[in-house]
Amino acid sequence: MKTAAFLVTLLASASAFAPLNQAQRPSTAIRAEDVPLANGAMSFNRVCREWRCKYEGDKGTSESLEAISKVVDEYLPELKKLSDGVTVNRLVCGGCLDFKLMTTVPLDDFGPWEESGYAPEAAFLEKIKAIPGVSQVETQTITNMEI
Repeated sequence: MKTAAFLVTLLASASAFAPLNQAQRPSTAIRAEDVPLANGAMSFNRVCREWRCKYEGDKGTSESLEAISKVVDEYLPELKKLSDGVTVNRLVCGGCLDFKLMTTVPLDDFGPWEESGYAPEAAFLEKIKAIPGVSQVETQTITNMEI
């Protein structure tokens, strides 16, 4: 009798790990808050503000890239507080000497950030513009969706 009860309990709990059938799978269709693009072939619900520049020197020994890193370290805690759904990505290209910092927030959080002037954007850009060897400091607003 104990063996039968054990098997029933085991089978009941094992169903929690069983793969979902097609009818149970979460929908990947456009949700109400998603904004459609490309005649509905794509959508977005996250918006990114990209800060980018060129740096000087070899990526392994660049003093300007090292100085940029220190500015990132200074402002990263503030960026991480923008939204519960924020992601911050750093991109460095050693070939074309690009540095990019991409801060992505959910669409609902983007408007208030935009209204604030993308704080701390102005202070961050001012500091990296003052670094010797940094040039072509630019910004761009783009969608950024993980697919």
